[in-house]
Amino acid sequence: MARLTALNPEEVTGKTKDLFNAVQAKLGVVPNMMRTMGNSPAVLEGYLNLSGALSHGKLSAKTGELIALAVSESNSCDYCLAAHTFIGEKLIKADPEVLKAARLGNSADAKTEAILQLAKTLISKGGLVNDEDVNKAKNAGVSDAEIAEIIGHVALNVLTNYFNNVANTELDFPTV
Repeated sequence: MARLTALNPEEVTGKTKDLFNAVQAKLGVVPNMMRTMGNSPAVLEGYLNLSGALSHGKLSAKTGELIALAVSESNSCDYCLAAHTFIGEKLIKADPEVLKAARLGNSADAKTEAILQLAKTLISKGGLVNDEDVNKAKNAGVSDAEIAEIIGHVALNVLTNYFNNVANTELDFPTV
């Protein structure tokens, strides 16, 4: 049972209504996570702004989804695993085996695997990585800009993982 209330988009007003309208226009629906984040328009707006900014970065949308899966697996977030598996399959058109491997930080592509491993290392070490951790990524061809974006994607997904784990957000995506 959900611990925080998912707001009804038909019943909200003010900033929350504006944010829900923007999400509805973009996605065609307001997912339960965002409906629940809407209890604090500041949290929902912050999430949407960081997500939007990262979508214009050097890392591809596919790589962002793979990072989300790696981080969500590390943080045991069922909601985010379901959402990002659905997005990965339906919107990014990634092979289900690629998505499954990403959860473990694995990829057939060496650079992608280095990105996923750095993301998982950031989680396991609470951000306190060492030179060797960073150099593994650099030696695989990951640039400083991409490392910065990996950190941004990890932070975004920690926010959503922790939010959904605390809220116990009701799944509105197929269970993984």
